[in-house]
Amino acid sequence: MSRTSRLLDLLQLLRNRSTPVTGPDLAQELGISIRTLYRDIATLQGQGADIVGEPGLGYVLRPGFTLPPLMFSADEIEALVLGSRWVAARSDDHRLSQSAQQALAKITAVLPKDLRERAEATNLLVARNAPAPAQVDASLIRLAIRNEHRLTITYRGPDGAETERTIWPFLIGFFDEARVVAGWCELRAAYRHFRIDRITALTERGDRYPRRRAVMLKEWRTINSVPPQA
Repeated sequence: MSRTSRLLDLLQLLRNRSTPVTGPDLAQELGISIRTLYRDIATLQGQGADIVGEPGLGYVLRPGFTLPPLMFSADEIEALVLGSRWVAARSDDHRLSQSAQQALAKITAVLPKDLRERAEATNLLVARNAPAPAQVDASLIRLAIRNEHRLTITYRGPDGAETERTIWPFLIGFFDEARVVAGWCELRAAYRHFRIDRITALTERGDRYPRRRAVMLKEWRTINSVPPQA
C-alpha cells in the first residue's frame, strides 16, 4: 500500500468513528506499526486535519474538516474531472459552466504533482453538445430552488401558446436535448415539468413556498414515474 493510500484509509477510519479510537486499534486495522501511525497522524494534522487526541487515549476527527488534497484517489480525481468537464461543456447556464471550470481549476491547483498530472492528462473528454439555449437567466431558477421560493414564469407550450404559471421549483433535470425544472404548479394544482428553453420570462417572488423542498421531492419521486405534460 502506498503512503497516500494509507493516509486516505486512515482518514476514512477516523471519519467513520464518532468516538475516540486508540492508536493500537487504528494501527491494527491499517496493518502498520504504532510508530508509523503516529507519523501518519502528524502528517494529516500538518495537512490541516483537525485530529485531536493523544497516544494512549485515542483519536477523533472533528467535524467540519476541509479535506486536504490527498483525500482523492486516482479514480475519484477522474470522476471529478469528468463531471466538471460535462457541466462546463454542456450546460446552457453560463454561470454554472463557469463555476465548473473554476472548481476544476481549484481542485487541480492543490493536488499533489502526480495526481495533478493525471487529472490534466486524463483521456475522459466530453463532447460539446449544448441543449437549446435558455431565454432567461437559469441561475435564478437554481437560486429559487435553494431558497425554496416561488417563481412566476411565462411558459410557451409545444403549440406556441403562452401561459403564466406560479410554481414551487425543487429540481432541475439535465438532459441531452433540454433542461427541465420540476415544481408544483399552482395553476394545475399538481406537479409539472417545464423545459427551461420554453420559459420566456420569470420573476422571483421572494416568498417561500409552504412546503419543504425535500418533502416535495420525495412525493414527486413516488407519484411521477412518467412526467405529465405542462
